[in-house]
Amino acid sequence: METLIYEKLDKKRVKCHICRHFCLIKDGKRGICGVRENKGGRLMSLVYPKVISTSVDPIEKKPVFHLKPGSYSYSIATVGCNFKCAFCQNSNIAQMPSDYDGLIQGRDFFPEAIVKEAIKTGCDSISYTYTEPTVFFELAFETARLAKNQGLLNIFVTNGYMSTRALEMVSPYLDAANVDLKAFNDRFYQTYCKARLEPVKENISYMKELGILVEITTLLIPGLNDDENEICAMADYIANDLGQETPWHISRFHPCYNMMDRPATPVLALEKAYEAGKAAGLRYVYIGNVSGQSSENTYCHSCNELLVKRYAYQIESFLQKQGKCPQCDTTAYGIY
Repeated sequence: METLIYEKLDKKRVKCHICRHFCLIKDGKRGICGVRENKGGRLMSLVYPKVISTSVDPIEKKPVFHLKPGSYSYSIATVGCNFKCAFCQNSNIAQMPSDYDGLIQGRDFFPEAIVKEAIKTGCDSISYTYTEPTVFFELAFETARLAKNQGLLNIFVTNGYMSTRALEMVSPYLDAANVDLKAFNDRFYQTYCKARLEPVKENISYMKELGILVEITTLLIPGLNDDENEICAMADYIANDLGQETPWHISRFHPCYNMMDRPATPVLALEKAYEAGKAAGLRYVYIGNVSGQSSENTYCHSCNELLVKRYAYQIESFLQKQGKCPQCDTTAYGIY
């Protein structure tokens, strides 16, 4: 399928406008994501509609805690990614083209069939996840549009590196996004992700302006992005620039992919980051990838009443209609 957003240049070159890399691609070559190829001056998506993974997931697994807690989300992905994270959690999917000489795998699964299967399996939403949804933007965009017409919600689990134009195109159909804020210094992004921090921050702010429900996730990696001053600065940024209502998920790192030399994140470091988020005024801070943590519960920011109790994706919600606290009638942030 021809890419939706690109620019034709001279000598059969093209410039991709799907993400903030804005790859300049010669004839016969691919962009950074490995799934968009210049074929004779036309930029083609190599992953439409080749879905590599589907699953019926608890919405909390995304993690998204403030959109219909306890519901299920139909999750899809293709191969490829526009980041090259050394700590990639889904490298077998995301990094397949770059690690296996351009290999692209997947089965044909068209948008109409995806939406039909989401409804059949009792899901309330579709999540575009496991890799960066921007790399399969054409499939995600068409699916989201059809899903919206059928009353389903749409969620991007994203690194936040899409172009402004791509974000504006999908925003009428996008209800929520969990954005990875991988660190709060540009050097980390350049070294470990082969990207930049500022475009991510710009896109998160724009998502909020567009009325998209935004939750933030940070994978805390020992010795790389867990400096206390940096964590405090990130917490302040989320609270002051994005809003105190913005949920922040602080996740535990486990050795994986090209970062096997680091230990798992100490629970104490996660707890310190949690406290930094609370000290900054954030209403909803969560610790993830650690079993038995009460810090995955949602509490009323006004009276501290327990609103949603979570344990290993088992959910008990005490929210009243429209997401109101049963104790003080304060409305919780989210879609209920």
